[in-house]
Amino acid sequence: MSSQPATTEAQKPLLSLPSNTVAYVTILAALVSAVIHLFLAPMVIGFDQTTGILFYLNALGFIGGVLLFLSRYWRREFYLIAIVYALATIIAFFVMAGPLNAMSIIAKIAEAIVALTAVYLYNAETPA
Repeated sequence: MSSQPATTEAQKPLLSLPSNTVAYVTILAALVSAVIHLFLAPMVIGFDQTTGILFYLNALGFIGGVLLFLSRYWRREFYLIAIVYALATIIAFFVMAGPLNAMSIIAKIAEAIVALTAVYLYNAETPA
């Protein structure tokens, strides 16, 4: 057996830009959701500390997901986690009976885009 794949992996840059246009849509949608949650978190934390902390954590989840997606550590299976995470944030909004306003609608649309584009990217990428 050759250790060539490990060497090739180590030679890849830590971060790289995707070659697929749909991937850029996914990144933009994830960052839109993250920015909205970071913007709203200080306001929400004033009347509900738990929800405010969840807003910060949700934003960090999307930012961390983008960084992982751009890294050499990204694997095809992680698309499934991205899909579940985005759908969970949408479901949590309705379960927690969040207020319906322009910011929440934009965030939920962005999260739906993340889920849908992750499905596309998962199917488009060939298994290793």
